[in-house]
Amino acid sequence: MPYCLAQGAEVLASPAWGAAPPPWAPGRREETHTMADAAADDDAERTWCLAEVDIFCDLSEREMAAIAEAAPMKTYNAGEILYSPTQPSEVLFILKRGRVRVFRVSADGRALTTAIITPGTIFGEMVLLGQHMYDNFAEALDDTVVCVMSRADVHKYLLSDARIAARITAILGRRLSDLEQRLSDSVFKTVAQRIATTLTTLTTAQPSASPLRPVGRHPQIALTHEQLAALAGTSRETCTKVLHDYADHGLLRLARGRITVLDTQRLKEAAG
Repeated sequence: MPYCLAQGAEVLASPAWGAAPPPWAPGRREETHTMADAAADDDAERTWCLAEVDIFCDLSEREMAAIAEAAPMKTYNAGEILYSPTQPSEVLFILKRGRVRVFRVSADGRALTTAIITPGTIFGEMVLLGQHMYDNFAEALDDTVVCVMSRADVHKYLLSDARIAARITAILGRRLSDLEQRLSDSVFKTVAQRIATTLTTLTTAQPSASPLRPVGRHPQIALTHEQLAALAGTSRETCTKVLHDYADHGLLRLARGRITVLDTQRLKEAAG
């Protein structure tokens, strides 16, 4: 099934999936969406959200504390919607933990994933940064922690600092390049290649090992077949068939809600 770039929030008024929406369907979890401020009583807890985020790598403790004060932490469960066209808000999200999928939905209910956001980077509707969500949705792929900044605070704390502004520009440039590559893949790659490409991208995006965050011999990706199908722009049935084929050839090991990559190099080759 090809990607579809059709825009239009009117699709939400009469969604093509009817009474039984798929797991990625926008708004399915918004009604039960709960969002809690993380406790931040001491300085260490308040600045935890911003620690190790690339754009803040050389800030002083005082500067970090000031930004942390303006960017409270929010938590979302896997599958919850962080942003949708039906509830627009001009805020900047700084992703600390988990992964977020940004996607659009066509008039016939198909999804186009435009970005997969990993920890340490930013996303959101922020005209000041030349960044627009338009008809996009943002969904938490995992249990997620973000810091949220308003338009005024972005201007005050981020754009006024030349170091941070330059890094934000670089991030947005890389994201545009990634989107161009994703659109190219949708035209020139087969479904099997797109699935291999998505798995390779998710594997590459995983944080590196450290004494506090050990990584096993083989990288693991916590996604269901349905989630992976949505990322690759295909059906769950087709995705499952391709995954089992890769598993039969020794590239992957499949488990419930988890995919273990056994041969990274051969998976890259399969991605074309």
